[in-house]
Order: sequence, then C-alpha cells, then structure tokens
Amino acid sequence: MAGPLKTTSEKSKLNISNKKFAIVVAEWNEEITEALFQGAHEALLQLGAKKSNLIRVNVPGSYELPLAAQRMAKQKDIAAVICLGCVIQGETPHFDYICNSVANGIMRVNLDTGKPVAFGVLTTLDKKQALERAGGKYGNKGEEAAVTVVGMLEA
Repeated sequence: MAGPLKTTSEKSKLNISNKKFAIVVAEWNEEITEALFQGAHEALLQLGAKKSNLIRVNVPGSYELPLAAQRMAKQKDIAAVICLGCVIQGETPHFDYICNSVANGIMRVNLDTGKPVAFGVLTTLDKKQALERAGGKYGNKGEEAAVTVVGMLEA
C-alpha cells in the first residue's frame, strides 16, 4: 500500500506538468457536477498540471460516463481520467441500476486500459447530501478524485 493520499496542499513528487488529464462531466444535476468539476480542475492545477493539458468532456448523464471515459483513456496522450457525476435517489429502483452500472463501467475502464480512472460520482439520497459533498461540509469529491488519479500515477 502506498500510504494515505496527498491533499492538494501537498505537492506531488510526480511532475504532472506534461501529463494530460480528461475530466468527464455528467450534465445531469449540473449545479452539483459543475462544482465537482471546479474542485477537480483546481486540484489538478494546484498539483502542477497545466491548464492546457486538462480536457473536459461533457456527457448527458452519469450512465454515459464509462463510455466517454473509455474513449478518453484509449487515447495515448491521456494519462488519467476523472469521472464526475451525481445520481440522487428517487422513488424507483432506477437509482440502483444506474449506480451499479456506472461503478462497474468505470472500474472496467480502469482494468481494461491500465490507466487511472477516478470514480467521482456522488450517489446520494437527496440534493442536500450531494451539495455537502460538492464543496460543502464534507469537502469536494471532485477534488478528491483528482488527488486520487495523481496518486495512482505514482503507485
């Protein structure tokens, strides 16, 4: 085990200034996913990435994240991918199907490509919980996803 992940205030030992990162963002629950994107984007810059090496890809919803992540991860010049989305539980089992499919799809992209692909997808019971994890009292899970992929590049 490599130890605890670094925070963005601790500079990575890895020089990521020449590495390209794809940030795939679901447009569904845009208020939340935009905050996650801002957290991830800022974290990568603080860790030493160049703004010109950060590529944003928008997809309609979280279900579409794995395919876009796979397309980006297959590109030779992409070092890592960050997937950002938000699925809020409703009254039907749709939530369970979407969450399981997205989690398994993103994991598969990791294993199939051998590149770090972060799961920055909030799966919450309500909007309040999502906001608390998109820059609220529980931090920003987009930032954590960025720190994770950099940590995995070092692993």
